Amino acid sequence: MIIARAELADLPRLARFRTDAAAWLAKAGSDQWSTDFPSDHIARSIQAGDVFVVRESAGAELAATITLDTETDPLLWTADEREVAAMYVHKLTVDRAYAGQELGTRLLDWAGDRAARRGAKLLRLDAWTSNRRLHQYYLEHGFQHVRTVLSPEVGGSGWVAQRKAVVADHGFDDQTAS
Repeated sequence: MIIARAELADLPRLARFRTDAAAWLAKAGSDQWSTDFPSDHIARSIQAGDVFVVRESAGAELAATITLDTETDPLLWTADEREVAAMYVHKLTVDRAYAGQELGTRLLDWAGDRAARRGAKLLRLDAWTSNRRLHQYYLEHGFQHVRTVLSPEVGGSGWVAQRKAVVADHGFDDQTAS
């Protein structure tokens, strides 16, 4: 599998990742990602070089996506925590056709590897506050729960966690031009 930077041409599929995931989550009883997410925000992240996509081979359909950046949310992380070099995972999504193939695990390892190689000490994320199954997934993948922020301003995604950023063998053909 190949991991590469997303391009603006990927925007319709990236938006569909979110709607597809929201529909799947709704069937499981979760309201995660049930609100619209502005595509111009995703476009800005693509243009900043922070959105990555996974394909089985060059030109194949997208199998997964992850956004990885250094932007800290002051609503979620304290001033002291924001002083620590970290990278932040957002919008990790795997197409249901690839469920059960450990793509999420590999993407988290890739993100931790990328963060470590850029001098970050930690890999951080926030997750939907009420999605306990997702929290368990992250805990099983080495993240430690830091806190849950119960504030309307965080938009439902107030469960925050982190793990050490370490060099890892993720198994992707990394074409991100690190």
